[in-house]
Amino acid sequence: MQYNPTNEGKDGRELARDDDTRTGDGFGERDAHAKESDADLTAPIEEFDDMNLHDDLLRGIYGYGFEKPSVIQQRAIRPLAFSGRDLIAQAQSGTGKTATFAIGLLQNIDASLRSCQAIILSPTRELARQSASVASALGRCCGVTVLACIGGASMRDQASTLRRGVGLVVGTPGRVLDLLEKRILDATDVHTIVLDEADEMLSLGFKDQIHDVLTKLPRQAKIALFSATLPPESLELAAKWMPDAMRIIVKKEELTLAGIRSFYVYCGDDERHKFGVLTDLYDNISITQAVIFVNHRRRADFLQQELSRLDFTVSTIHSELTQEEREAVMTSFRAGEARVLLATDVLARGIDVQQVNLVINYDLPRDLASYIHRVGRSGRFGRKGSAISLVAGQADVRSLREIEQYYATEINELPEDLSVLE
Repeated sequence: MQYNPTNEGKDGRELARDDDTRTGDGFGERDAHAKESDADLTAPIEEFDDMNLHDDLLRGIYGYGFEKPSVIQQRAIRPLAFSGRDLIAQAQSGTGKTATFAIGLLQNIDASLRSCQAIILSPTRELARQSASVASALGRCCGVTVLACIGGASMRDQASTLRRGVGLVVGTPGRVLDLLEKRILDATDVHTIVLDEADEMLSLGFKDQIHDVLTKLPRQAKIALFSATLPPESLELAAKWMPDAMRIIVKKEELTLAGIRSFYVYCGDDERHKFGVLTDLYDNISITQAVIFVNHRRRADFLQQELSRLDFTVSTIHSELTQEEREAVMTSFRAGEARVLLATDVLARGIDVQQVNLVINYDLPRDLASYIHRVGRSGRFGRKGSAISLVAGQADVRSLREIEQYYATEINELPEDLSVLE
């Protein structure tokens, strides 16, 4: 993506696009792929060894435990690493998007430069920390330093690490913008920025911050958007910022999750009956770990109190916890100290807890896109998982039918034989 700083808008920093072709922009393999069409570059490559990746990066990939690339990795790593073009990539939750953009970025980071060359922006601190952890593990053989730059952490410590040399910054928009504006983060050598959970990042809550971050990057820097869902308004905004982007788009009807079995339980017209159904499920299902989603913090606190009274061990996470409290809850849950996590939608995007094999929607999500983000917490990266939605009253029934229609799928009633969940 290229910007014209002389084309000033109301804030003096309106984004614009140049038409000149980018060459000599830090992508050493660009010329080798210059004659390849979009279809050629996005054609599936079924082995990491055939992607022309650095040997050190391949060692990190296999050391992380990957054997074969997922579908999105087969199609999107090469365009991100080698095309020199903006990229829009959409794939369902749990298919390896984080590793896709981490690998694509690491391929083009020169550890000897000791300067930031790529940025990943995430909508939440938890997701930024997780992406930084994945990128650090994948790049451990490459000598690339990865730093999570998030609010709630010491800016002084982040500044000290940046001065020592960081190749990849992963952060939330507010903190990264703050670091750029204070010139603590030098973006001179940044060649790529990734917006993770792009639909959320392009929403009203983040759009202005993203705009300001982009205007501080070099003119030749390119943008890559990754998300499970990209509604029309997100794609419309992306088209203005990156009209020549390569696109790897999964059709809406293909977004239902392979390996995720979705069911519903009708709890009658009274929502209070949901609690009895929940405890019955808890008693009768073999749960490795489960996430129960609710729409409100008060509902999460109420369920934790009632379940604890019945001697069920549960943890709770929501946006009103401090960062330290949220990290402690997630650390405990990942360690298996609690089998069940009560969560608002703060956890619905991008948090990968491999042991989760069941998601329960105690409340149906407020918006259609959130359903797939919630359900994607189980069955991560090809593992089996189940999702159960508790439905009470005609409003819930209508919401469930809207979800089915939106994703062109069928959510069946949970059978009496619960062995289908095993």
